[in-house]
Amino acid sequence: MNDVTRIPVPGDRPYDVLVGRGLLGALPGLVDGAVRAAVLHAPPLKERAAAVADALSAAGLRPLPIEVPDAEAGKSIDVAARCWDELGAAGFTRTDAVVGIGGGAVTDLAGFVAASWLRGVRWVPVPTSLLGMVDAAVGGKTGVNTAAGKNLVGAFHPPAGVLCDLDVLDTLPADDLVAGLAEVVKCGFIVDPAILGRIEADPAAATDPRGAALRELVERAIRVKARVVGADLRESGLREILNYGHTLAHAIEKREQYGWKHGHAVAVGMIFAGELSRLSGRLDDATAARHRAVLTRLGLPVAYPPEAWPDLLAAMRVDKKARADTLRFVVLDGLAQPGILTGPAEETLAGAYRAVSG
Repeated sequence: MNDVTRIPVPGDRPYDVLVGRGLLGALPGLVDGAVRAAVLHAPPLKERAAAVADALSAAGLRPLPIEVPDAEAGKSIDVAARCWDELGAAGFTRTDAVVGIGGGAVTDLAGFVAASWLRGVRWVPVPTSLLGMVDAAVGGKTGVNTAAGKNLVGAFHPPAGVLCDLDVLDTLPADDLVAGLAEVVKCGFIVDPAILGRIEADPAAATDPRGAALRELVERAIRVKARVVGADLRESGLREILNYGHTLAHAIEKREQYGWKHGHAVAVGMIFAGELSRLSGRLDDATAARHRAVLTRLGLPVAYPPEAWPDLLAAMRVDKKARADTLRFVVLDGLAQPGILTGPAEETLAGAYRAVSG
């Protein structure tokens, strides 16, 4: 485990995010005292799950591999219930642990299973996607999807630690790597503009899984999220800024029945949020336009069909950030100056959507 970066996440239950290569040896130490460790993984990650199980076994733990459906198909209450049944059959106690291996969907599921079993056992996300590393695995937000929408059922349950092993990015499909960069770009607009500068200077380096540039971007994005969630675990205030671009993104995902990549939806959502900020008189033209420029250089989508607007508007009304019938959006008052816009006029919303549907 050479050259490991430890990024602390402060709060009532602090933990570290480890970033580096060859990190599996650090896993048993995060669940010290456990006898059993469930290892949740999707079918494509069977080999990675076996390596995790071997690391746990070598430390004297008894691994319990649990295969779950891949991607968003695994984020359901039915899948969670099956996992609980397996924990029960294995006699899992409060000192045992859950490990989630995969992208954001699997780690969200693993965290929710851990949060709800015996009202909370330890868990460790081992993200295998860029999106998982910079977003889902950090912060303790866990959950599943329902017919009513994405992530509407869940719990705040911080992990014992997070292992971001950059080795897995070497074999990640290029499209998935680029999709994950949408969340990195988001961190640039809301907190750390240096992220945007690094991408604009050399977009190709930002997508090289073995390059120093991508590692720097990963660490910067994790530091942004660690700082925010450490100050506001339960999304009562500051943490809302991490949802920049996500109100429309979640509506797109619901309309697409979760067939769109999360990062693709967030990219479109950020174009919308930037334009909504501009049309509300809160953001300058140049910064609003910078959204499209940065995302386009990475090859991320920046458009969605115009006829989808009624469906998207209806879906946004049940978004977690809404209050009663009033829509609320994270917007920008300037670069790295996020704020909240409450109850914008429908013509303003429609005008902002035209920026992504033209």
